[in-house]
Amino acid sequence: MSFSAVELIIKKRERGELSTEEIRWLVAGYTQGSVADEQMSAMAMAILLNGMDRREIKDLTMAMIDSGERLDFQGLSAPTADKHSTGGVGDKITLPLAPLVASYGVAVPQLSGRGLGHTGGTLDKLEAIPGWQASLSNTELYSQLAEVGAVICAAGAGLAPADRKLYSLRDVTGTVEAIPLIASSIMSKKIAEGTSALVLDVKVGSGAFMKTLDRATELARTLVQLGQDAGVKTSALLTDMSTPLGLKIGNSLEVEESVEVLQGGGPADVVELTVELAREMLTLVGIDVDPAENLRNGKAYDKWRQMIFAQGGNPDAALPKAQHTHQIVATESGVLSKFDALALGVASWRLGAGRERKEDAVQFGAGIELHAQLGSNVTKGQALMTLHTDTPEKFERAIEIAQTGIEIGSSAPERKLILNRIS
Repeated sequence: MSFSAVELIIKKRERGELSTEEIRWLVAGYTQGSVADEQMSAMAMAILLNGMDRREIKDLTMAMIDSGERLDFQGLSAPTADKHSTGGVGDKITLPLAPLVASYGVAVPQLSGRGLGHTGGTLDKLEAIPGWQASLSNTELYSQLAEVGAVICAAGAGLAPADRKLYSLRDVTGTVEAIPLIASSIMSKKIAEGTSALVLDVKVGSGAFMKTLDRATELARTLVQLGQDAGVKTSALLTDMSTPLGLKIGNSLEVEESVEVLQGGGPADVVELTVELAREMLTLVGIDVDPAENLRNGKAYDKWRQMIFAQGGNPDAALPKAQHTHQIVATESGVLSKFDALALGVASWRLGAGRERKEDAVQFGAGIELHAQLGSNVTKGQALMTLHTDTPEKFERAIEIAQTGIEIGSSAPERKLILNRIS
C-alpha cells in the first residue's frame, strides 16, 4: 500500500491520528530514502506539536524495530536484563551496574552510545581503558554474554537503522524534546536488542533532558507502556539530576570512580543508585537479594575485570591523565546551596570531555573532580573543584561556566536521589 508523505504530514499537522499502515509506510520510506529528510523533518515537528497516542507510539516503535535486525538471547541459560539511562552529568552508573547484576547469574547485554553535548557517553568512558574495544559482532556479543555474563558495547548498524536516521534529524530540527520520538528511539533499540527485562533510569533536573518531574513522569510512563506492550518486563526509576552524580565528571575520572564503587567504596549517591537499579533489574527476573553484598565482597569487581579483559582492555593499566589542572575555590564561607549539574556538565564538555559533533574526538583525561557536594559546609579559599584538560586555553570559558553553577548560602535543599518508581 502506498501513501503520500505530504498528506500524512498534513494529517498530523491537523491533529489527526496516523494508522498503523501509514506509520509503517512512512518509516520504511524514510529508511529507504523515498521519504525525504525535509518531509520527515516536517513530520517530526508535527509530532512534537500535536503528539501521538499510545497506539501510534507503539506502531512507530515497532516500525523502527522492523527496519533492521533483532537479537535473540533465548539460547542463553541465564535470564537477560538491561538498563537505559536518559543521560546526565557524572552518570557512570552503567559501569559498576552491569558487572554487579551479572555477578548474580544474570546476562546483561548493555548496548551503549557515545556522548554528545554535556552528557557523557558510556563508550567514551570505557575507551579510556587501554586496549578496550567497543565494537563486537553479534557472535562475539553472544559468546561474551554466555561466558562472562556482561557486555557493554556499541549497538550494531543493523539494529533499528530508522532510528539512527531520525535521531540525527531531530538534533538539527529542534524536535529532540518530542516524547513520542524520544520514547520510540529508546525502546526500538532496547526491544530489538532482545532483553527480557529492562529498567529505565529517567533523569529529572537541570542536567537532564527532562527538566520537570511532570515531563519525566510522562516519558517514563510511555517507555514502560511500550516495553510491556512488546512483552518486555519493564519498570522505571525517576532520579534526580539537578546536581552531578558522584565526585568525578569526565571519561577517565568516571572510570576511576566506578572502580572505587566496585571495590566497596565510592560516593554514597553513586553506590545508592547502582544498588537500587541492580535491585530493580534483579527483581524483574525473579531474583530477591541485596545487591550491595556483591559490591562489598568483591564479586562485582571480579566480574568487571573479566568483562574488561574479554573486550581487549587491561583493567590494571594506568588511565589517561590530563596535562593541566586549575582549581576553583570558594569565594566565601557557608553552605554549598547550588552545585548545578548543567553548568558543571557544560564546563566539563568545554574542557574536552565531550564533543559538539559526532565525529569529534574526546580528551579521555579531561573533566572535573569535585571536592564538595550540594549541602557541604565550605570555608573561604577552600578548593571546590579541580578542572582537568590537555588544552589550557579551554580553562577560561570552562571556569566562567562552572562558576555560574555555584552558590554559597546558609542552607541547601535536601536532595532526594530517587524521586519515583513506575512499573
